[in-house]
Amino acid sequence: LTMSHLNVVILTSVDVLKGKPHRKHDGVINLKTLRLPEELQNAARSIIYSSQVKQLSDHTKKLTNYLWSRKRLVDNQTLRQKAVSLEKEMWEKAMQTRTDIDDQAMSDHIRRKVLTELKRTTYHWTPLRYDEELGVVYMASRLAGGYAAVKRSLNEIKKRDPMFAPQTLLDFGSGLGTVAWASHSYWGDSLKEMVCVDSSGPMNILAERLLKGDDEKAEPHIKHVYFRHFLPVSPKVQFDLVVAAFTLSELQGVKDREDAVFTLWRKTSSYLVLIENGTMEGHQMLMEARDTLLKKREAMVHDPRPASVFAPCSHELKCPKLAQRPFLPCNFQQPYHPLHLPGRNERQTEKFSYLIMKRSEPVEAEAETEGVEWARVVAPVLRRTRHVHCRMCCPDGQLQNMVVTAGKHGR
Repeated sequence: LTMSHLNVVILTSVDVLKGKPHRKHDGVINLKTLRLPEELQNAARSIIYSSQVKQLSDHTKKLTNYLWSRKRLVDNQTLRQKAVSLEKEMWEKAMQTRTDIDDQAMSDHIRRKVLTELKRTTYHWTPLRYDEELGVVYMASRLAGGYAAVKRSLNEIKKRDPMFAPQTLLDFGSGLGTVAWASHSYWGDSLKEMVCVDSSGPMNILAERLLKGDDEKAEPHIKHVYFRHFLPVSPKVQFDLVVAAFTLSELQGVKDREDAVFTLWRKTSSYLVLIENGTMEGHQMLMEARDTLLKKREAMVHDPRPASVFAPCSHELKCPKLAQRPFLPCNFQQPYHPLHLPGRNERQTEKFSYLIMKRSEPVEAEAETEGVEWARVVAPVLRRTRHVHCRMCCPDGQLQNMVVTAGKHGR
């Protein structure tokens, strides 16, 4: 608990250390400062330098800021509700300030003001089209941070389910292939097939170049990686591990995201991992996906095993953070070393949100609720004199502040 930021699960009333050092507590999930694999880093630098993109540093900053501040497309129903609310508010103000109101003229005036206000305050979502140059800019700005978020998320499975040895992997919205690299670092001995699906041809080409060390004639550093533009059509084709990292935010609307989540779940035989930016928008999109899998059912069910939340939630109730005002997203931090390019800091931090869903047998789902219940620290631990403050999300679906002292709780 003396670490500056500790993402741990706290086990109450049970001694889980069993003589082990405190730093090896089973609840410590986050990793030390991560580096890209040397082969990946060298290939990325080779591609970036050979591309000779002008003003690369400025472009990377702009793209990073754009991706971080990106919001979801506002659906028509929400727009209508906002318009009605604004119109009502403006009519009330008009009635209070004027008595000689020409209803038709005022109605036209208010309608124009409502439209102007909606245009000013509504986020204008547009799809990103990655050509080769934008792909290189994305590589310079997001390769290391994206890899850090993916590896930290997959570490949750690696540590808590050490017997899991996936043979097949599906990466939806694969981009530069960071999921393949991170998965290979954990399960390289067992993975026999990795299917990377991305609609952008230039991004698939860049991902292949990274795998080959930017040498067209070389053998890929990771074998059995296959690039596709579309998902496998058959609903019966499943993969042990399915990942979609920073992909839901690229889909146009609620219906598109819901359809994509159901499709990915059909493709999942064990674990589905969803990762987004650690923003309010990213967290809300993941909670949408969580509700889709827990509360809605498809017309045709090919795998009857139900979905259960594996991480990071300690329960399957409504997220208590969504009820907070001001709203603070549930996110986590992973330090990493960026690509060695001019003007880069030696160490940066990736802030991300993630969700891991698991296929569970009904008996297994019941058994999990019988043992000791775990909570998760969901904010940086505040260190004070002889005590620390832990902000926890508890199994009863509530947030709790816990003050931990050595006198009351042991070292």
